[in-house]
Amino acid sequence: MAAAHEAALGLAEAGVMPKRTMRKFDEMCLTPVEDMVPGEIRALRIRENASQAVFARHLNVTTGLVSQWERGEKRPRGASLKLLTLVAKNGLGAIA
Repeated sequence: MAAAHEAALGLAEAGVMPKRTMRKFDEMCLTPVEDMVPGEIRALRIRENASQAVFARHLNVTTGLVSQWERGEKRPRGASLKLLTLVAKNGLGAIA
């Protein structure tokens, strides 16, 4: 899908593909990001058989932040949430 999306992006940039069509293509190809609750984050980490420290290292955050996410003290946002979504979909190896 990534290669197809890249080709479509090239067509859109060349003016061959309308912007509206490209937006629809984006919706089909890009991984949607949804909020994750603390229990989902912990379950994801356990599913991947990773300690908080290892999980944090893969996400490029601190161990303390992963702990705060799992306790519900903070919520992942931005790039961290995108990475968590990719791990949920494709496994920890996808971002290693």
